[in-house]
Amino acid sequence: MAEANWYVVHTYSGYENKVKANIEKTIENRHLEDEILEVRVPLQDVVELKNGARKTVQKKMFPGYVLINMVMNDDTWYVVRNTRGVTGFVGPGSKPVPLTEAEMKPLGIKTENISVDFAEGDTIAVVAGVWKDTIGVVQRMDFGKQTATINVELFGRETPVEISFAEVRKMS
Repeated sequence: MAEANWYVVHTYSGYENKVKANIEKTIENRHLEDEILEVRVPLQDVVELKNGARKTVQKKMFPGYVLINMVMNDDTWYVVRNTRGVTGFVGPGSKPVPLTEAEMKPLGIKTENISVDFAEGDTIAVVAGVWKDTIGVVQRMDFGKQTATINVELFGRETPVEISFAEVRKMS
C-alpha cells in the first residue's frame, strides 16, 4: 500500500470547517477510512483584549486552507478535489505536493511511529484524564491521532470514547 502524506487543500475562506465535515462524511459514505486518514483545520490560541478583559480564543492558523493526511491516488484526489468548497490542492498545476517533515513540525503534527503494548480487542484501563479508572475494550486505534476508541457505559448505554494512548495501560 502507498504511503500516506499530508497535503494542503485550498478552500473558500470561511468554509474550512464545512469542507472538513463534507470530506469526513464522504470518507464514511465511500469507506475510504484506509486511504484518507485525517482532515484538520489547524487552530492556534490567541489572547484578545476586549473592553479591558483578556480572553483566549482559537483562530485558524491558515484561513482558506485545510490539511489532509491521505494516500494520493485517483479516487482520493477526485473525492477531495470535487468536495463542495474546495478550490484545489496546493502544488504546481494539478499535481498536489505533500508537506515535508520540516513544514509539519511547527503545525504540531507528529510523524514518529508510536508503539503501544495493546491492540484492538484488548482490555485497557484509563489511568489519566476525564475517564480515569474506567476499564474498556479497544474497539479502534488511530495511530495518526495516537488515540484508542473504547466503549464506556454511560447512562446505561455503550458509548464510544476516544482516549489518548498516553492515558491508558493494558490490563494484565
